[in-house]
Amino acid sequence: MPHRNLQNPENMEDLRINFFRPRAGFMRKEVTIIWLTLAAWGVMTFGMPIHLAFTHNDPARTLSEVPYIFGIPAYFWYSGQFLILWFIFLCFFFNILIDWLGSSYRRRR
Repeated sequence: MPHRNLQNPENMEDLRINFFRPRAGFMRKEVTIIWLTLAAWGVMTFGMPIHLAFTHNDPARTLSEVPYIFGIPAYFWYSGQFLILWFIFLCFFFNILIDWLGSSYRRRR
């Protein structure tokens, strides 16, 4: 059981962290960057399969008429190569934004 300091209640409020209701300032901007990164990943990962499922009635006909990219069907290239490249790009972009955020708040002190 964690040790609680009940003599100073205002310090207890400082220890509470909620990802869904972050405090203003650095934490709110950091959580916003995280949410945007997760949303970009989710849209690209789940958006294309959901889009194809809702727009095409006959999957067998759809798969036989797909375009080819670099000699392989587009859906294989999308899931096998593009999504990996997208993930690497998101990791790079996320780190750039977090470093920028950290350095901008360090300059203020």
